Amino acid sequence: QVQLVESGGGLVQAGGSLRLSCAASGRTFSSWAMAWFRQAPGKEREFVAAISWSGGSTDYANSVKGRFTISRDNAKNMVYLQLNSLKPEDTAVYYCAARIRRFYSYYSYDYDYWGQGTQVTVSS
Repeated sequence: QVQLVESGGGLVQAGGSLRLSCAASGRTFSSWAMAWFRQAPGKEREFVAAISWSGGSTDYANSVKGRFTISRDNAKNMVYLQLNSLKPEDTAVYYCAARIRRFYSYYSYDYDYWGQGTQVTVSS
């Protein structure tokens, strides 16, 4: 059974930073693509960032490119999302997702496992 547990969310002022973490169970974590999605109140879940199984390939939504960084540590079964220069429009619940494939997708329906989410609130 695969479990994903996010942590690191919180309340921060605009321009501030947060680091989200996702702890994954599963012996084959190092062969999974991982991603972060977010969902703001009244909006659909949207792609934020993704990373391939080795960490050699990453991609970001245009809205976060240059401000957010996704990374992974396969030895620790961890995925991270560094959020810098935060804006009020980044306020959302952030979800970690695992795809049992080596390469990522931009679509939530391609992911097999999800965490419970962590709230990020950015005040102006």
